[in-house]
Amino acid sequence: MTTADPLDRLMKLGGVAEASDRARDEIGRAHRHRANLRGWPITAAEAALRAARASSVLDGAGSPEVSDPVFAGALRVTQALEGGGGTLVGVWQRAPLQALARLHMLAAADLVDGDRLGRPRADADVATRLELLVDVTGRTRASAPVVAAVAHGELLTLKPFGSADGVVARAVSRLVTIARGLDPHGLGVPEVSWMRRPVDYREAARGFAGGTPEGVATWLVLCCRAMQDGAQQAVSIAESLT
Repeated sequence: MTTADPLDRLMKLGGVAEASDRARDEIGRAHRHRANLRGWPITAAEAALRAARASSVLDGAGSPEVSDPVFAGALRVTQALEGGGGTLVGVWQRAPLQALARLHMLAAADLVDGDRLGRPRADADVATRLELLVDVTGRTRASAPVVAAVAHGELLTLKPFGSADGVVARAVSRLVTIARGLDPHGLGVPEVSWMRRPVDYREAARGFAGGTPEGVATWLVLCCRAMQDGAQQAVSIAESLT
């Protein structure tokens, strides 16, 4: 007996498939840029820095300096994912909850006591929804941009750790795009788009949390468009090196 794909219905929401296709096309174009064929480690490092700056601003960082604990955490996270995610991709594929814990340890190291790092809130609903999230994202055949957006939105909604949850949610979005082969070198910078449109970003996240078809579609399309914009950022980074 074949089990229905848990995210199939999301691909059929208005505008979602088209936005996903455009994101994939733009990310593919960025990877084919001549500067990224061999020089991608350099462009990936710049992408990681820009991503950290933007993500930390969304979580309230005062300045993009390592003395700011939010920025420092966001930078550790993006560096851990830089150029392809290193060991975190393998951990995500084998034991996603362990990968989540590791991302929180990196993101919140300067924000909370050590005994709270990597530990979701002691709430049965949190544990259940995290298990459901990793199950759904692990077995769906939905497009990578949509899977990344679902994981991102669910973690923003759930706030599983109670600290650095936004940085972790955006890092998981980046991790999914790497692990699923959409952006294997982590060249895209969708975080910049979200940072530039914080009101739209937060309103769309609330719509996703509400669970209506319209709210979910708006969030998915916004995330896909941010990935498309992030791919254009990647091209801009590559152009600056040629």
